[in-house]
Amino acid sequence: MFSIGDFARHGRVSVRMLRHYDAIGLLRPDRVDAVTGYRYYEGGQLARLNRIVALKDLGFTLEQVGRILDDKVDTAELRGMLALRRAELEQRISGDRARLVQVETRLRIIEKEGVMPANDVVVKSIPAVRVAELTSIAADFQPQTIGPVVGPLFGQLCTRLEQAGIAIVGPAIAYYQEQPDGSVHVHAAMPVNVEPAASCEFAIVDLPAVPRAATVVHRGSMDEVLEPWQSLAKWIDANGYRSAGPAREVTLEYTEDTSGWVTELQEPIHT
Repeated sequence: MFSIGDFARHGRVSVRMLRHYDAIGLLRPDRVDAVTGYRYYEGGQLARLNRIVALKDLGFTLEQVGRILDDKVDTAELRGMLALRRAELEQRISGDRARLVQVETRLRIIEKEGVMPANDVVVKSIPAVRVAELTSIAADFQPQTIGPVVGPLFGQLCTRLEQAGIAIVGPAIAYYQEQPDGSVHVHAAMPVNVEPAASCEFAIVDLPAVPRAATVVHRGSMDEVLEPWQSLAKWIDANGYRSAGPAREVTLEYTEDTSGWVTELQEPIHT
């Protein structure tokens, strides 16, 4: 038998929390001294306490926790529920991290307002290239929306090319086409030297030559690509050009560590 203080210490919770759980009927003491009113708990009650804290920390309300425990959910069911809620929380955290990256990127852009872009812009022609590609749809142009679409597309495309015995003969190319409803067709492409075939599990298309494109090299994660893209846009406008077709992102170097990525951003332009 433990005093409320000792039970709180073993359960790594506060005495105040245990009193609250008692008040709402979620975790009653095993015994209450009729004279002093002191609460006493059994060691076996730690199991219920662990369930309460785990469920609460995973976002369930105390009312929901009570219903779950009163339904006598067995260990396997509880583990499944916790695993599902954990996955939901991990997805939410991942989304929050992605949003934080974009907030930091926009803050850097805001801090540099009025300063000429430091990126070295090169204007050049881009030859036509035949590619194998897969296409999907993203809701909009936000990096946290595009990233989860284009990444898996490249993985699937590389797998299918390997299975088909088709060699990749150049750097990966991503390009995007905005639709009237605001959604974006996301294209993940790999240069190849093969003829189109109906049996392929991907499209074979010829990307046209671009007579003139403003280009800049971005080093690092694509989560941070907003800043160089906006710098390139400012350069295009400042130099009297206009955009002339879908922009491309060409992967020049790919590493496991995203900080080692090197990507050329290509914006077709005309006067």
